[in-house]
Amino acid sequence: MNLQNIRERLDAWERLTRLDKPIGTLLLLWPTLWAVWIASRGTPEPVVVWIYCLGTLLMRSAGCIMNDLADRKFDGHVKRTARRPLVTGEVSVREAVWLTVLLLLAALCLILPLNTLTLWMSLPAVLIAASYPLFKRFFAIPQAYLGVAFGFGIPMAFASCQNELPALAWWLLLANIFWAIAYDTEYAMVDRDDDIRIGIRTSAITFGRYDVLMVMLSYAAMLLVLGYVGYQLGMGWPYYAGLLLALAIAGYHYTLIRTRTREGCFRAFNHNNWLGAAVFAGIAGEYWRLLGSL
Repeated sequence: MNLQNIRERLDAWERLTRLDKPIGTLLLLWPTLWAVWIASRGTPEPVVVWIYCLGTLLMRSAGCIMNDLADRKFDGHVKRTARRPLVTGEVSVREAVWLTVLLLLAALCLILPLNTLTLWMSLPAVLIAASYPLFKRFFAIPQAYLGVAFGFGIPMAFASCQNELPALAWWLLLANIFWAIAYDTEYAMVDRDDDIRIGIRTSAITFGRYDVLMVMLSYAAMLLVLGYVGYQLGMGWPYYAGLLLALAIAGYHYTLIRTRTREGCFRAFNHNNWLGAAVFAGIAGEYWRLLGSL
């Protein structure tokens, strides 16, 4: 294999694992970091942060391949996904399966230094990630299941930092489910016509003409749950300032999606990185304030 072939193969793998599109990794990473900071009371061990950052990247990459393996017979009929490597034949099914296994093994090796509860939690994490593509065949709002898959780093973070799974972990996961319904409905609005034609189920189709309203209600529910979490933790003004900033960002998303254009909906989806960052900034700012007052 010459250098040109190696470059082409690496490029195909990069697109298969979406390393060229980091937004998915960021949407996985922010809720995980919320949980790491809260579970460690603002003083996470650097190695734990590193493990979850790299683990998020590995699991998202593996999840993308599993999704493409499940959808390879559909993706060719959708304009946005028609050039994916499994559709064009740049990567074979066998090659994709082996790459998935290697990514999952790498993620497992990362968490081996952590406690036993975290290791056990990795099993449902993999099963949920692998089964998500199937939910688009029959579940009316698969985005809710995506919220569980994208948010499973939350209970794992509590398992790692506290060696238990308090109710707070599940409240944070619920907030992430509402967030995923919001941002992935925006994403699904881009492909709605194609999804109707090929028979894929999405919240954008289920919500119909109430799609924009349901997106905004999902944002509101997310922020209300996070407000409840802050109340339970006795958070101060930096935390709520972060939530107010997230609310303003959600309001901006309304201006992008209200006309339901593909470009506007896709911009709103990508912009959710900043919403997740705003919530994290509030959490980190609150613990920085508390530590500074000691």
